[in-house]
Amino acid sequence: MADEAKAKGNAAFSSGDYEAAVRHFTEAISLSPDNHVLYSNRSAAHASLHNYADALADAKKTVELKPDWSKGYSRLGAAHLGLQDYIEAVNSYKKGLDIDPNNEALKSGLADAKAAASASFRSRSPPADNPFGSAFAGPEMWAKLTADPTTRSYLDQDDFRNMMKDIQRNPNNLNLYLKDQRVMQALGVLLNVKFKGPTGGDDVEMQDEDAPKGPETSKEETRKPESEPEPEPMELTEEEKEAKERKEKALKEKEAGNAAYKKKEFEKAIEHYSSALELDDEDISYLTNRAAVYLEMGKYEECIKDCDKAVERGRELRSDFKMIARALTRKGTALVKMAKCSKDYEPAIETFQKALTEHRNPDTLKKLNEAEKAKKELEQQEIFDPKIADEEREKGNEFFKQQKYPEAIQHYTESLRRNPKDPRTYSNRAACYTKLGAMPEGLKDADKCIELDPTFSKGYTRKGAIQFFLKEYDKALETYQEGLKHDPQNQELLDGVRRCVQQINKAGRGELSPEELKERQVSLF
Repeated sequence: MADEAKAKGNAAFSSGDYEAAVRHFTEAISLSPDNHVLYSNRSAAHASLHNYADALADAKKTVELKPDWSKGYSRLGAAHLGLQDYIEAVNSYKKGLDIDPNNEALKSGLADAKAAASASFRSRSPPADNPFGSAFAGPEMWAKLTADPTTRSYLDQDDFRNMMKDIQRNPNNLNLYLKDQRVMQALGVLLNVKFKGPTGGDDVEMQDEDAPKGPETSKEETRKPESEPEPEPMELTEEEKEAKERKEKALKEKEAGNAAYKKKEFEKAIEHYSSALELDDEDISYLTNRAAVYLEMGKYEECIKDCDKAVERGRELRSDFKMIARALTRKGTALVKMAKCSKDYEPAIETFQKALTEHRNPDTLKKLNEAEKAKKELEQQEIFDPKIADEEREKGNEFFKQQKYPEAIQHYTESLRRNPKDPRTYSNRAACYTKLGAMPEGLKDADKCIELDPTFSKGYTRKGAIQFFLKEYDKALETYQEGLKHDPQNQELLDGVRRCVQQINKAGRGELSPEELKERQVSLF
């Protein structure tokens, strides 16, 4: 029963219903409290809900139950990371890597923790060499630019976004872009000052939202004298000019690569993206775009290498998490294309899951579900063996004759794993469950037997017998009658009808004992 609850939890987690996943994993834990995998899964679900304290508690229990299991330390690191306890996160990932040095998830998590710790330190100690550094720090920059109607329109322009990202990574690069009027306008918004347009000079007016507003004045009244000198633009050093030119050339190479890709001129696209990378290695989109070309060409190994480089470089540069997720999704797609057996899908599934932790994208979720479905189908194909299934069923029959019903169930279950389409095995296992008093399981197997072969009379006799035992005489009668439609002369079905009619008539004549009457009333509700 714990496996069933676990399966429901996994399905809920894959579909993004993390609260349901927590409920199902909790149910599974109540049935199997020493199963370390269940605590690990619930920790992941809690983390997805940002309940990092609960995620940490489950991760600690996982490590306590299974200290030599590397994934437990991965869960522990993720929980500490969510709680912004970066030092503990780093230590947890390192402990996991001591156990499994080649684990990619742990390596990636360690890189995340180190990057977060470094970012936290930098945020507490802003660089003193650039007075504008704090204006470009953190997500507040993008919020301010979005709030202003002028700079909001600039955000639709790729080159402007790339310039702002470059300045955010290194505020000293501001000098490279000061001639761009859009950058000057953005700087004004971020510093809470107002720059006039080119026709009005470069005068600056401080904005004071709380200042009392007097009567409006005309432009003629507020215009500064024409003779007032305008400030000279800042001069760029030769090194800064060269850096700016290289970035501009890289963007042009990227545009040329995009155009070639659309025309399916893949070799040319690769040349352009490679040139862009040589000019500027601080934009991982050149790597992810080249990986997309390799994917189209069927060069999956090259695609994976570029995606790995993009993730590694992206973490160093603190690139947009969506870009890192895109690289991971692309890698997962390449791994799926290379998969030849069910085991080959495991790294692809793990990569898609990692991508979803970076950014929950519907396309990535769809790819994950498809990969898990394909893996399950392949697993079934790989173990499908009717001959072994028949052998296991016969072994089950021998144990049934010896009244060793649990052992019989084990063999019937293995038989169904090898051939899940055999109604006879479901019928036999239903009989075992009935002998053991496990009526719900027996009823489920009888229904499956009928579903697989509606003409197989044993399915109806098994189901009818269980319903009769449960004193559901009306339902049992319907089941026996349905079976007689397919096999009118079947004696077991005829006997079943006779017994049901006797019990129903007995109740109609009021001949039931008080105990039977009470049971009858309970069965009706």
